[in-house]
Amino acid sequence: MDAQAPKRLLLVQYADIGDLILTLPAVSALRESLPDAHLTLLTSAHAAPLVPQSLVDEIITLEKKGQNATRAFFRRSNWRRLWRIYRTTRFDAILYFHHFSLRAGTLKFALLARLAGAGRRYGLQNGKAHFLTDSLPDDGFGARHQAQYWLDLVGLLGASSQARPAPVHIGSSPLPRSDRLRIVIHPGSGSDSLARRWSLPRFGALAHQLRGEFNAEIVCVGSAADLPQPTAGPANDRETAIPAAKQGDPNALSLFQESVDHDLTGRTDLPQLAAVLREAALVIGADSGVMHLAAAVQTPQIALFGPSNHEAWAPWAPQAEIAPVILRSGVACSPCSYVGQRIGQREGCPARTCMHLISTAEVIQAARSLLKGERVVAQPARTSPHTAQRDGQRLTILGLPLDGITYDEWLTQIERWVKDRSGLHHVCTLNPEFAVIAQHDDNFRHILQRAALCVPDGVGMLWAARRKGQDLPARVTGADGLSQIAQRAAETGWRIFFLGAAPGVAARAADALQASYPGLQIAGTLSGSPAPAEEDELVQQINASGADLLFVAFGAPIQDQWIARNSTRLDVAMAMGVGGAFDFLAGEVPRAPYGMRRLGLEWLFRLLRQPWRWRRMLRLPRFVLAVLREGN
Repeated sequence: MDAQAPKRLLLVQYADIGDLILTLPAVSALRESLPDAHLTLLTSAHAAPLVPQSLVDEIITLEKKGQNATRAFFRRSNWRRLWRIYRTTRFDAILYFHHFSLRAGTLKFALLARLAGAGRRYGLQNGKAHFLTDSLPDDGFGARHQAQYWLDLVGLLGASSQARPAPVHIGSSPLPRSDRLRIVIHPGSGSDSLARRWSLPRFGALAHQLRGEFNAEIVCVGSAADLPQPTAGPANDRETAIPAAKQGDPNALSLFQESVDHDLTGRTDLPQLAAVLREAALVIGADSGVMHLAAAVQTPQIALFGPSNHEAWAPWAPQAEIAPVILRSGVACSPCSYVGQRIGQREGCPARTCMHLISTAEVIQAARSLLKGERVVAQPARTSPHTAQRDGQRLTILGLPLDGITYDEWLTQIERWVKDRSGLHHVCTLNPEFAVIAQHDDNFRHILQRAALCVPDGVGMLWAARRKGQDLPARVTGADGLSQIAQRAAETGWRIFFLGAAPGVAARAADALQASYPGLQIAGTLSGSPAPAEEDELVQQINASGADLLFVAFGAPIQDQWIARNSTRLDVAMAMGVGGAFDFLAGEVPRAPYGMRRLGLEWLFRLLRQPWRWRRMLRLPRFVLAVLREGN
């Protein structure tokens, strides 16, 4: 071993099963590069059994399951173990297989470096981990696969960064041998994010179909199988999947149970589970530790992704004969967690439309293809929403895109979209209030960043652009834009649909526009609701109307979230949230005089008429301060 190479290394991967599995390729490369070094792995107790004995010299485990990682780190039992490290062992180097996304987590790892006494500290640098001595740039979640990040990290010590499979400890299968085709289904997603789960009624239909069509032996795996009490909170895979199914379909649980030949939930340890997965012809489940374990043993699988980032967490199987298939709905707000430098929305949104739109038929078709040895294209089956596909001036304000565009240019762009009819184009009206909301609402921020067009609705955006050294051609508002679009629609025959506002308001707004622009075709009006339970019916009515353009007045940011999560199934060329525009058109709320609007004082007029808005107006000085801090 090189005399300068560290002889005692502490490897830190204190997370969950999937995280540890994605670290093992890097640990394998490090062991190969430093065969005589003493490698100590610090990991969670429930994931540790997956580590092969030959890979490391020592494993220090900390209890974590069911707790926040940082909170669990400071448990008394864990702290005693860490204190023993401080009293008895000194390491030459410490490697962190973690992103330093959270302030508390970064502090925890800085403290660990002091306890380990390591002279060299390796990790990903995002500007927060000042205690690192050696680092790679952290380009954010999804810029590279997590496994590749860690392979590149050990490359700093001379290890190979070439992609390699994850070595895992495989035990003995508890299942008897069988001549039938064996398919493993995992209906859970671990405890980290329940939003990643597909519904049990669909798993039941899937299992029933595959069992009948292929005479398959269906095996269900996961955590403890005990059903919860009605008042109990979710604690494991079955406790959330089964009650949700019982609420949606009384027969879902019985159909699922009837289709399962072996229920192993809660009946295997991790090495046994690895053996079960290795023997299977196919594994089907959502993003989870089981998914990563199936990839490690190189079993063909179908992985369902919704809120989580498939670019970061896809199954890692670089040498598998049959590549894993990833199915996504492709909605514009997905992924909403682990994007860029931020954790985002681990629990997704209440609607969870991204998972709902993955149909049973899609999964069955992918399963048929894999079981027949056919190649499956791992892409969403539907057309993805368009993002930022226009020529012209685009700049970034507080991390959000802003397009310099005039009304005439916008109308020309809409004409192209309607003519091409190549999917939905989401237009967002960006003002200072929205920009401030987006700094704390990860979902809204992602939607704005992925929109086809973000028009400057507010003089504050023009001022911010000038601070950046760019003069935008004009303020482009949703309310004025709606009237100009309606005028052009009357000339071209575009059909318009109004959704939202109080009952009757959308219809009166449509009547007002038709009176102003004879020949305007209103495809339909609905007050509706952004409630998830109404989504399917609303989308069906909009699509049946033959509308070209959709305007949604649910209020921000709800209206843009509704558009984004239904983006792949709305059969319109453009959709835009318009806030209170229907109220203005219907005469429900007076609009500011033209002079005040021209001077950019529309906000003041609305505040004078609606004093309760003063809390919302506090976002304006916050926006100004944020732009000043951002600089040029």
